[in-house]
Parts: sequence; C-alpha cells; structure tokens
Amino acid sequence: MYDTIVIGAGQAGIAAGYYLMRFKQHFLLLDKGNEVGESWKERYDSLVLFTPRMYSCLPGMPLEGEEEGFPTKNEIVTYLKKYANKFEIPIQFQTNVINVLKGNDYFYIKTNRGEYHAKNIVIATGPFQSPNIPLFSKEISTHIKQIHSSQYKNPKQLLEGNVLVVGGGNSGAQIAVELSKERDTYLAISKKLSYFPSIIRKKSIFWWLDKFGVLKANTESLLGKFLQKKGDPIFGLELKKAITNKEVKTKPRVIGHNQNRVIFKDSSSMKVNNIIWATGFKSDYSWLNVEEILNENGKVLHKRGISNVRGLYFIGLPWQYRRGSALLQGVGLDAKYIVNQIANHSC
Repeated sequence: MYDTIVIGAGQAGIAAGYYLMRFKQHFLLLDKGNEVGESWKERYDSLVLFTPRMYSCLPGMPLEGEEEGFPTKNEIVTYLKKYANKFEIPIQFQTNVINVLKGNDYFYIKTNRGEYHAKNIVIATGPFQSPNIPLFSKEISTHIKQIHSSQYKNPKQLLEGNVLVVGGGNSGAQIAVELSKERDTYLAISKKLSYFPSIIRKKSIFWWLDKFGVLKANTESLLGKFLQKKGDPIFGLELKKAITNKEVKTKPRVIGHNQNRVIFKDSSSMKVNNIIWATGFKSDYSWLNVEEILNENGKVLHKRGISNVRGLYFIGLPWQYRRGSALLQGVGLDAKYIVNQIANHSC
C-alpha cells in the first residue's frame, strides 16, 4: 500500500515527487513512456520555449544557461532527466494505467504491469493527452498529407507543395514561420491574432508580466478571469512579420472539404498538399472510473486541484490556479499546494 501514487512523470508529476520526497511519503510515479522528458523529446525539432530560462524551471533546481535566454526542447529534456535523478524521484516507466477505482479507504489502480493500491492519487497527465482534430479530417482525400502538430518534427515529413497550418496558437505560429522559409504557407485562424513581443527593453515579456502581477493572477481574481476569457497571445513578433511580408498568408477558419480542397468560413476554398492540425488537445480520462470527478462536458471538477473525492488530486491542468499551472513556469506552485493538502490530511 502506497501513501500516494502519481499518474504521469512529466513536469507536473516530478514536481509533485519533489514535494512528496520532502514529506517522506511512501509514493511512486507511474508513466506509460520510456523516460523522463519523453513528451518534450517527441515535439518538433525547432521548438523554442517562449518563456525564458528563469521562468522555465521547477522548484529546487534552476535551469542552466543565461537566465533571460529561451531554452530549446532538448534543454528541457536534459533538465527534466537531471531533476528526477538529482532528487531520486521513484518512477516506474512503461506502465499504462488501465483502470482506477475508489474503494472505502484506498484507490485501486490496474495497469499493464500489475495492480497497485494507494491512499491518495495525484493525476498529473497534463493537458496534452489526445490530439483534437476535426472529425471531417478523416474524409479528406488521402492525396493530402495530414498530421497533428504533436506529430510534426520538421519539413521533411511533408509532401512537396504548399501547406496549411490550422490553428493560431503559439505552436501553430512557430511551425508556420518555419515552413514559410521553404514553401507556400497558409495559416487558418478563427479569430484575430494578438501578439506580445518576447523582449521589451532588454527584458523578457515575462519579467514585465511578473513585475506587474500578471503571473500571480489566480482564477478567482478579476484579472485572472479576464485573462482566461481573452486567451493567450502569440509570444514573439516573428509570425506578425511573416504575415506582413506575405510569407505566411492567413485564411479564416476551416469548416469542411471537397475532395482535395479545403473550405473556409468565408466560403472560399483552396487546393492543399499538406495540412498540419495545430488545433490543440482534448482530455481523456476514460480510465478514471470514479464518480463525481467530471462534469457533463468531461471537464475536471476541482478547486485548485482538489477534487470532490477525498484523496484524489490533479496537477498540471490549464488555469488550475494561475495561468502557468500547465507550464514549467507555474506547475511547482500547484504541486506544493497539493502535497501540503495530502500531508495535512495524512496527519
């Protein structure tokens, strides 16, 4: 019997592990991957974080390098591995959680590598679980190469010819700028893009956001509610410049297809050779067979990561408490809070 089992050994999971070690809990992290940092390793080759190193680390260990500089994905992979090793966080890899049930005094966790029991469970699987791709994509001509942004590595994966990137988030922006350097690139967006410069007066935009209290705004504050409603801007001005120079051409939202043509909201259509769906992710808790955890829309019911079920917690949800709750920049704060709750209820 474990005091706590953490499901997921990404940044949220190992941040929880850091604090669980300090409380001398008997715990274990379960992860379906093969190594720490695997989800970062699988992302596109040119990925650079839009948060500088000083805002891209977990509690207890800074990220090496110039604080104001922006780390690559490979730096983050190395960092997460060093972090798990330094704090000797117990992780069992290649363990896929199949079913979780709640007993009277403990949770029952069924996996491909056996069964576990724990008084508490922390779900740290993060927001990037299942690619969110429109259903009609399955009907699009097989002559068009389609991949989700999570599958994209570099331009060599694509067919010859133009490419349509669908989605105006930061990943879609970086990918579109990269592809525009060697082929006709289009970006389909559903709303007007807003931009924040990465650097203002030789300081990261996140330094300024921190100084003005934006990073500390929580879900209950007026500023926090406003930021959630507004959504994230594009960090950096590279995409804005590429659009101004017509290196990336914008199109309205994709609403359907006709054979090898994509149809847009304004009724225009275009023949495309490649589509990259930078349309985000959706949650998948099909393995979590515990009542009163999700609402009718499949969203987690919680207050600052504490669920309605005693002993069941979440870390790494978008806006779990602050804007950075799903990011390296903010996940440590939530991990500390949740582990404090676990420790207090264990007394």
